[in-house]
Amino acid sequence: MENKGSDEVEKLKTKFLSVWHNVKYSWALKSKTSFSRNSPVLLLGKCYHFKAEDDDSSPTEEACCEATDEDLAMGNVEAFRKDFASRVWLTYREEFPPLPGSSLTSDCGWGCMLRAGQMMLAQALVLHLLGRDWTWSEALTLQPLDTETWTASAAKRLVASLEASLQSSPGSSQLKPSESLPAQAFGSAEEADAHMKEMYHRILVSWFGDCSSSQLGIHRLVQFGLVMGRQAGDWYGPAVVAHILKKAVEEAVDPILSGISAYVSQDCTVYTADVMDSHRASGAGPDSEGKSEGPRPPHDEPSCTDQPDSRAVILLIPVRLGGEKTNPDYINFVKNLLSLDYCLGIIGGKPKQACYIVGFQDDSLIYMDPHYCQSFVDVSTSDFPLQSFHCPSPKKMLFSKMDPSCTVGFYSKSAKDFERISQELTKLLQPSAKEKYPVFTIIQGHSRDYDLSGSLTPEKREWPFIRRTVTTTGDFVLL
Repeated sequence: MENKGSDEVEKLKTKFLSVWHNVKYSWALKSKTSFSRNSPVLLLGKCYHFKAEDDDSSPTEEACCEATDEDLAMGNVEAFRKDFASRVWLTYREEFPPLPGSSLTSDCGWGCMLRAGQMMLAQALVLHLLGRDWTWSEALTLQPLDTETWTASAAKRLVASLEASLQSSPGSSQLKPSESLPAQAFGSAEEADAHMKEMYHRILVSWFGDCSSSQLGIHRLVQFGLVMGRQAGDWYGPAVVAHILKKAVEEAVDPILSGISAYVSQDCTVYTADVMDSHRASGAGPDSEGKSEGPRPPHDEPSCTDQPDSRAVILLIPVRLGGEKTNPDYINFVKNLLSLDYCLGIIGGKPKQACYIVGFQDDSLIYMDPHYCQSFVDVSTSDFPLQSFHCPSPKKMLFSKMDPSCTVGFYSKSAKDFERISQELTKLLQPSAKEKYPVFTIIQGHSRDYDLSGSLTPEKREWPFIRRTVTTTGDFVLL
């Protein structure tokens, strides 16, 4: 009877916390993010300038991201807004089916690192399927989140109205990407290509739906987390999430996802031979011959899945940029990483408040914030609303506020591409007089080639310089 009573108390606590988090994160009161007109803005490898050549604005003048019509004449403001709003935004949700091993129906208050990881993975899939130049046609029609107060019920009404309008709209497509469509149906090859990209966009978002059947949804991530000792409601750190994402990509059964894999570095070290093995692993396609049943990704560059012996790899590198706080000597290095067109950004953020870092301006990071509770969207329905999966409002924080524990991501589309990436990163990783030590290292060979303890006797394995003394900061393991 005592056990039963304690279980009831725990359930009540869980429900109370869930309700409190839903209320807390369902209200948004956000100020506009200001950007300097005199400094370039870097967003996932793309550079934007907000100052026009003939602009005589004072150096202290700033431009808001939610620009007015007058601001849109300034430089690349509109292009930046469209690019940012096209990134897939994944936030807290409520009232979805219970998570594995739990009665929780919301991830409010604890799932921000998982959401940040999902956003990084989504960006990798956008590069893989659509290319870096792809933008969503409706990105600039999104309504700003600023100075709004949304409760959960308001969000529900918005989703319901969007579903109703989409279902009643003529010409709504229920086609699958595997169905071939003649170019004449859209008037031109360009229109057919745009239509195909929109279908891929919708499918990509559906993989992150909040249900057990979604390939990369939070239910699937929590399921993999259980094996690693994490339960729904626990705090997930950036290193743990990197391994969970790797497992999710490996276990995905959708044929479209068979042409991509994930690699997680060990002890801040990338072993090139291991990455090349991931590129050349069997199963690059649904069968051993490398023939893909799925359609070819609709971006201009040839896909790595066209090569029977190669597939794309998502490189996930858990790192630490200092001790208790981020070391300012690493700021320039982080800027250099975010300037690379194959960089997927960083999952990290402030202590115990994860976010997805996608760029920077001056000494401020630009990020996407998952701390916003939205209602469950059934992605299995035809033409489910996409608006809640895209954010019109970037946020900024100073480098000094960043938690030193984070995971950096890169996208390598082929084995040949990785050779170029490893060469460029090796140059960036050369320690300067300030940094002294590289954030991570790239080493030739396999990880097993450097397992010094494998050939030692049990007595010698206990030598102080061989034994691994583990200290944990969050979930990051210092060796």
